[in-house]
Amino acid sequence: MSVMKGGCLCGAVRYEAKGQPLFSGFCHCRDCQRTTGTGHCCYMIFDRADVAMSGTGRGYQTRAENGNPSVRYFCETCGSQVYGSGPPDDPRVSIYAGTLDDPSAFRPTDAIFTRSRHEWDRSTLALDECEALPG
Repeated sequence: MSVMKGGCLCGAVRYEAKGQPLFSGFCHCRDCQRTTGTGHCCYMIFDRADVAMSGTGRGYQTRAENGNPSVRYFCETCGSQVYGSGPPDDPRVSIYAGTLDDPSAFRPTDAIFTRSRHEWDRSTLALDECEALPG
């Protein structure tokens, strides 16, 4: 079984994710644009049971478009956004691909919230696209 490892810029928050992500791609929603300071975030979604975290991430909660809580966790020391989730009982966790020790392990398959994508943020990859969250 493959293991993806990564963490924040200073190394205070680390993770190990077993297996392959359930979903992976680019999210172009306005929240991801604002939190990354770019046109999208690069995410990988895993079952929470397959991810081990060390260190402490501080959470910042907003409401997603569907009304559910969306929590993004970042390192209190260096400020790197490392992972995210829905409500506390959410069985899944999102790992942000830029935090991987080996970024070549990221294999995006889709682009979501493309209705918010900027003209200057177009990928040449052939990805499945969805204007919002897939149904």
